[in-house]
This record gives sequence, structure tokens and C-alpha cells, in this order.
Amino acid sequence: MELQNRVKELRARFDWTQGSLGDRVGVTRQTIAAIEKGDYTPSLTLALKICNVFHLKMEDIFWLTKGVEEDE
Repeated sequence: MELQNRVKELRARFDWTQGSLGDRVGVTRQTIAAIEKGDYTPSLTLALKICNVFHLKMEDIFWLTKGVEEDE
């Protein structure tokens, strides 16, 4: 399963840079970029911090999708 997210979309809606979101949740701009691209899975703590700054529930920002391997 793959973790998908709406971080980039929400960040743009708030007119925040990757760096400003990173500052709000205590990580680097590079970490936010990696989360947005799906190259990094955030810890539960970091995911909850992201949810808090956007005032949304976890399932409104993050969800799992099936990968190709799971279809077989």
C-alpha cells in the first residue's frame, strides 16, 4: 500500500511555501518536498502536526492506496 496526501494542495491554498510549512511543524523544506512527492512517509507525530496546522482530520490529508504488487 502507498500513502497518498494532499499536502501540496493544502499548502498552496494557504499560500505557504514548503519552508514555512516546515517551520510550522518543525521539519526542513526538503522534508515537506519529499512528503509531497511521496518519497518520504511522515511519522505519526509529524502527520498529526501537519493535520493540526491545516485544522483537518488525518483522513482528510492522508490515505492509503493499493500498489501494483497488491493487485496480484
